[in-house]
Amino acid sequence: QEEMRRVRRKGGNKEKVFGCDLLEHLTASSQQIPQVLQCCGEFVETHGIVDGIYRLSGVSSNIQKLRGEFESDGTPDLNKDLYLQDIHCVSSLCKAYFRELPNPLLTYQLYDKFAEAVAIQLEEDRLVKIRDVLKELPEPHHRTLQFLMRHLVKMASFSSETNMHSRNLAIVWAPNLLRSKDIEASGFNGTAAFMEVRVQSIVVEFILTHVPQLF
Repeated sequence: QEEMRRVRRKGGNKEKVFGCDLLEHLTASSQQIPQVLQCCGEFVETHGIVDGIYRLSGVSSNIQKLRGEFESDGTPDLNKDLYLQDIHCVSSLCKAYFRELPNPLLTYQLYDKFAEAVAIQLEEDRLVKIRDVLKELPEPHHRTLQFLMRHLVKMASFSSETNMHSRNLAIVWAPNLLRSKDIEASGFNGTAAFMEVRVQSIVVEFILTHVPQLF
């Protein structure tokens, strides 16, 4: 009850969806994975086999409208013409959900361990280390990551139509999933920020290309 009250907005009965801690949001909404991911992911798999999916942005006003529907209705009708004609607004909103998590999906706490893992040269050793780090994720984060990665594996299988193979998907998704609190606090100075971008994409691409072995 206390968690329900905390994630509800002041003066209204709408549940906060975006910018809310993942565990709190899932507890308050009694969901296993975020509704935004489930709805948008299923929509993208059905309608989003288009060039540049997850790389191209949707129309800002459509993204805001869809965001409002998730926060007021919980499960919006994505088969409206508005969304069918601007598929990228659905994929953009899905990325935004993860970008706005107060603690990223792969967590601030594990950033250094992920960075150490991808510095390992031997692939088999790297796989073991990444698997160990993933086991340290809080259960809601692990469960959501597994769902998201399986979705992205499906999307990568359509790369001949979308031009979005695993590496491209990893590059566009990585900054939304893994971030360093220290680098954010230091104001993203050149070298550190460059290294963070590199670590982010290597970690996410490795997980994405090893889903059967990691989950």
